[in-house]
Amino acid sequence: MAETTSSKTQPMTAYAKVIRSKNSGPFELTFDIMFDADAPYLHVKKSGVINVESVARAFSIAPAQVLVCTPFDAARAFKITIKRPVSSGDLQDRDVYGCQQHVPLTRIQVPA
Repeated sequence: MAETTSSKTQPMTAYAKVIRSKNSGPFELTFDIMFDADAPYLHVKKSGVINVESVARAFSIAPAQVLVCTPFDAARAFKITIKRPVSSGDLQDRDVYGCQQHVPLTRIQVPA
């Protein structure tokens, strides 16, 4: 029987303890992907799945809209910042605090 894609990869939620988003000023959103142990953090870091291109794909934005995408070893975390599609508080803004924007990161697939 052939191995399915789901057994070859797992979503980021299988590795990360916390995935969150928040405002980084009125024109940017910042994301934290945090791990509670070295092993899952190092596995995700080594896999290379968290990068500018994968973040841009996850949010359907141009790579130039990803301002920061970096691991932070001391905290076992990744820090990501993107430009907001509209400014915080704009009439078209659906999430003034930016706290509901992290979901696309939860769907990034990590090689098992």
